[in-house]
Amino acid sequence: MSETKKRKDISTMSFEEALAELQSMVKELEKGEGKLDEAVDTYKRGIALKEHCERKLRDAQERIAKIVIAPDGAVTAEAIELD
Repeated sequence: MSETKKRKDISTMSFEEALAELQSMVKELEKGEGKLDEAVDTYKRGIALKEHCERKLRDAQERIAKIVIAPDGAVTAEAIELD
C-alpha cells in the first residue's frame, strides 16, 4: 500500500470496514511486491486492524445474552459463550 494513500483512522472503523481493509492488505502482502518499508508499515497497520476487529467482536459478545426462565417463572439474562 502506498504511503500517499489516505488511510482511515482505525478507531472510527466498523468491524466490516476494518476486516475488509485487513483482507485487502493480506492479499497485497502475499504478492510480495513493493518496498520493504511499505510492507512493514502495512504489516503494523494490519496488526492494529486485527486487534480492532477482536475488540469489536469481544464487545459484541458481551452484549449478547441468553434469556433464562427459572422454574419459578423468574426471568433473567446471562452471558453466553460463543466459543
